[in-house]
Amino acid sequence: MADVRIHRAVSADGTEIAGRVHGQGPPLVLVHGRPHDGDIAWEAMLPYLTDRFTCYLPSTRGRGLSADSSDHSPPRLQEDFNTFVDSIGDPVFLAGWSTGGPWALGAASHNPSVAAVAVYEPTVIPVMREDEVASLRAMAEQMGVAAGDGRLVDAAWTFHAWLGTDNEIAALDADYFERCAAVVPATLQSIQQSASYEGPQSTDPEVLGKVTVPVLLLGGQQTLRDTFYADSEQYVAQHVADPHVREPLPGLGHWAPILAPEPIAKELIFFFKSAGQPA
Repeated sequence: MADVRIHRAVSADGTEIAGRVHGQGPPLVLVHGRPHDGDIAWEAMLPYLTDRFTCYLPSTRGRGLSADSSDHSPPRLQEDFNTFVDSIGDPVFLAGWSTGGPWALGAASHNPSVAAVAVYEPTVIPVMREDEVASLRAMAEQMGVAAGDGRLVDAAWTFHAWLGTDNEIAALDADYFERCAAVVPATLQSIQQSASYEGPQSTDPEVLGKVTVPVLLLGGQQTLRDTFYADSEQYVAQHVADPHVREPLPGLGHWAPILAPEPIAKELIFFFKSAGQPA
C-alpha cells in the first residue's frame, strides 16, 4: 500500500470528512456501512482493486480520519458522502455496502459526474417487515446497554451477530472487533437519530429515480437476512433507471467484503469496465 494519500473535504455544516487514497486509475469511492469506517470496511478488498482504480476510503463524521459533530442524522451523513464525492472533481465510480449502498445511490442522484454505482446488500429500511424492525430495535437496545457499561467490543459484536451467520462471526477475529469498537459511539448515534428522523431519505423513490447511471446489485447466497436484502435489492432495481441484478454469489454472507473480498472485487472490476471509463 505504498503512496497512500489523504483526501479531505468539508461537509455542509463545516465538519471535515476525510479518507485515505490508494492505487491508481479511474477514481472509485468506496462507501462504508454503519458499523465501520472507510478503512475497516474496505482494506481487505483493496489489494484486488488498487492496480485498476484510485480508491478513496472516506469515513462519515465521528469515524476514521473524519471530524465529529453531534448531528448524525440521515441528511448529515448523506451530505458527508456527497461533499466528499463532489470534492474529487473528476467523474467517479461508487461502490457501497450495507447502509453505504443507499448513501452511494444518494450521492449518484446528487452528482452528475458519477459514472456508475455498485452496491452489495444495500440496507433499505422501508422494506423491512415488522418483525425485522422489532429485531433491529432490540439489537440496538442491547448495543446501547453494552456501550453504556463500557463494553464497546461486546456492542460491536452484537451488531455483527445480528447480520452474520455463526461461521462468519467465528471468522472475525478479536483485533477486528477491537477496531470496530471505536466506531460504536457513532454507530449508536446514527441508529438513534435515524429512528427519530421523519424527513426525506436516500431510498425515497423520487431520489432513486434520479439515478440514471448503471447500478449493479450484488448479494450473497449465504446471507443470514437473505429475505430482507433480496427485498432491498428488488426495491432499488424497481426505482433506478438502469439496474443490473446479479444472482447471489455462492458461499458469501453479509460480511463477505471483509471475509471473502475477491469474488466481489471481480464483480466490481467487470461491471465498471463494462460501464465504461468515467467521462
